[in-house]
Amino acid sequence: MASYTEADLQRIRGAIARGIKSVTFADGRKREYHSLTEMLAAEKVIAAAVEIQTEAVGGRGRRRTPYYKSGL
Repeated sequence: MASYTEADLQRIRGAIARGIKSVTFADGRKREYHSLTEMLAAEKVIAAAVEIQTEAVGGRGRRRTPYYKSGL
């Protein structure tokens, strides 16, 4: 799996806004998309990957502690 950055996310969002189907990412990878639907799906994947990386670095976790209430 490729590692994405915030710059990659901004590049694909910019390409979507301008209607460009080809994106060159920060590490030099170039990707040509066939449709807007494919680009929007890629944007979601990149956004999720960036969010996961940000949470990992920031120390934020998704662990929740259950709360139990007695019936009394």
